[in-house]
Amino acid sequence: MKELILEIEKYASEKNIPIIEKKTIAYIMKFINDNNIKNILEIGSAIGYSSILMASVNPNISITTIEKDEQRYMECIKNIKKAGYDKRINVVYQDALEMNLSNDIKYDLIFIDAAKGQYINFFEKFKYFLNDKGFIISDNLNFHGYVGRSTELEKGNLRSLVEKIESYKDFLEHNEEFDTRFIDVGDTISISERKKDE
Repeated sequence: MKELILEIEKYASEKNIPIIEKKTIAYIMKFINDNNIKNILEIGSAIGYSSILMASVNPNISITTIEKDEQRYMECIKNIKKAGYDKRINVVYQDALEMNLSNDIKYDLIFIDAAKGQYINFFEKFKYFLNDKGFIISDNLNFHGYVGRSTELEKGNLRSLVEKIESYKDFLEHNEEFDTRFIDVGDTISISERKKDE
């Protein structure tokens, strides 16, 4: 497994494919273990790096991961087969916002790590598929140090994206349904859970 992980890291680096930071995935793996998480929905598979590592925490974990880029989807399938996790990780080739999930399925963890500009839409769409005591984790909320500094950036794609992440953080901080904490690990993650009844 270690060889495969190194191989995926090398491929991602050569092809300039963004994968989760090592410190972040280590934190999430510990979180999965500590919270006895078994059923995970991942928005944004890329090439399978994070889903393989999450599945490696415990043999009882099952994951559905969604990827809309065909090349990355194919690479993801290949890597998951190599890891021997193709029975436990279901890779779906689709735009997550167009996907219809079965209402019968509820997830212990929903991990959002796809198009940053769509984070609010992902959260709003998939929160209905979260177990009552489940968690939604979102990655890259610092966005390489730009978040909180959008006004310093020239107008353009980067500034627009950073402003969307800032809006998402604001959306989480003022959400009436969910309590969110921000964890300063890697590129910053948020962990959201439904508010407890007082």
